[in-house]
Amino acid sequence: MSIPQSGGGLIESFDQLAAYMEAGNKPKDQWRIGAEHEKFGWLTDTRQPLPYSGDRSISAIFAALESRFGWTPVREGENVIGLTRNGANISLEPGGQFELSGAPLISTVEVGAELQTHLDEVRSIADPMGVRFMGIGAAPEWTHDQMPVMPKGRYRLMTDYMGRVGTHGTQMMYRTCTVQVNLDYASEADFVKKMRVALALQPVATALFASSPFFVGKPNNHRSWRSRIWRGLDDSRTGMLPFAFEDGMGFQRYVDWVLDVPMYFVYRDGKYINALGQSFRDFLKGQLPALPGEKPTLSDWADHMTTVFPEARAKKFIEMRGADCGDQAHIAALPAFWVGLMYDQTALDAAWDLVKGLDAETREGLRVAASVSALQGEAGGVKLLDLARAAVGLSHAGLVARGHGEEVQLLPLVESLKTGRVQADKWLDLYNGPWGHDLTPLYEAASL
Repeated sequence: MSIPQSGGGLIESFDQLAAYMEAGNKPKDQWRIGAEHEKFGWLTDTRQPLPYSGDRSISAIFAALESRFGWTPVREGENVIGLTRNGANISLEPGGQFELSGAPLISTVEVGAELQTHLDEVRSIADPMGVRFMGIGAAPEWTHDQMPVMPKGRYRLMTDYMGRVGTHGTQMMYRTCTVQVNLDYASEADFVKKMRVALALQPVATALFASSPFFVGKPNNHRSWRSRIWRGLDDSRTGMLPFAFEDGMGFQRYVDWVLDVPMYFVYRDGKYINALGQSFRDFLKGQLPALPGEKPTLSDWADHMTTVFPEARAKKFIEMRGADCGDQAHIAALPAFWVGLMYDQTALDAAWDLVKGLDAETREGLRVAASVSALQGEAGGVKLLDLARAAVGLSHAGLVARGHGEEVQLLPLVESLKTGRVQADKWLDLYNGPWGHDLTPLYEAASL
C-alpha cells in the first residue's frame, strides 16, 4: 500500500482535483512502466511468517540492504518502514508482505532485469538467515492471529475500519499478495480508453495469474481466493466501476467517485490522524471533524486517492490491480501483458473492440468466474479462455510492434492458454497427488 503522497499545496479550487489527474498526461515518448509485486517472508525451520523485528526479521533484512546495497531507509517515527534507491522503493504491506515498487522504466525487459537484481539481493541476505520469500496470492495456512503487524499508523486505522465494513478486509490487508503494473496515458481520451480496457480485462488477468487456491490450510474452492477477498471488502471503494463505461467518463467523473468514498485518515507532521468514515467534500469546505476549520492540500487529495481499490485505479497513471502474485516468470509476465495492450495504439484499439460489447453484468460475472474457475470460467456466454487467448494475442502483437523483445515474457501465459490451466491448478494437482493433502512442500515450491 502507498506511502504518504507528495501532491502539492493548498487546494484553492475544486477544479484542481481533476487537474491533478490531467497533469499525468504525457507524450508517448515519455511513457514509462512501473512494476510492483508483494511476497510473503517465512522462516525455513518453522514455516511461520517473517516478523518485523529480531535477528531473523524484516528489520534485519532492511539493515543489510542498506549497508550492502546502498538502499536509503524510510522511517515512520523510530521504525524503518521502507527503503528507496534510484527511483525504486521497498515497502511493507500490513502483514509484512515485502513489496518492491520498481523505478519507472522504458521496457519490460528492463523491468525483468530490475526484478532479478532485487531477488538476488534479497536472497543473498535472507538465505543465510534461514528466511525465504514465496510468490503466491494468499497465505496458504497462516491465520490472522499469526500474522505480524507492521508499525505503520495508516495500517492501524485501516485495520479498525476494515473490521467494521465488508467481510474480508483484514484478510486482504494481512494475508494476500499481488503483482501489478502502473502505466501512463497521453490525454483524457487516452485515459478513458485505457481505463475501460483495463477494467474489462482485469478478469482475464485474474484468471491467467490465479495462484491462491489455499487458505487456512485447505483448498478454498477458488483458484484466486485473493480476488474473492476483494469482492467482500468494502463496496464503496472497490469493484469494476460501471460508471467508467458510461457517457461522460473522464477525469472529473473519476474524481466525483473518489470524493464520495469515505476517508481513512489525514497525514500531518509524520502522524496519521483518524478521519475514518468522514467526507473529503466536507474537508474541501473546511468542515472535516478530524481537522475543524482546516482545508486540504493536494497531498491530502493524493493520499485519499490511494484509499480507493477498484480493479484498475487512477492517479496520475493507471494501476492494473487484478492479479495474484506468483513465480518469477509470472511476475515478469504481468507488466508485459498490459504493456502490449496499452502502449501500442493498434493493440489498444483492438482490445477495446474486443470488450466494448460487454455489459456491466457480464464484466462483473467474469470477475466472479475468474476468481472461482480461472480460465475455465465463463459469464454471459463469454468464456474466459477464449477472451484470454484473444487478449494475449493482441498483447503479443503490441509487444512485437514495440520492438524491445518483450514478447518472450508472455511465455508463461501462452503455456497456460495451451492447457487452460494456471498456477493454482498446478498447486491443486500437487496437493491432491504427490503432496498427499500436505501443504508443507508448497512453501519451498512457491519460493522466489
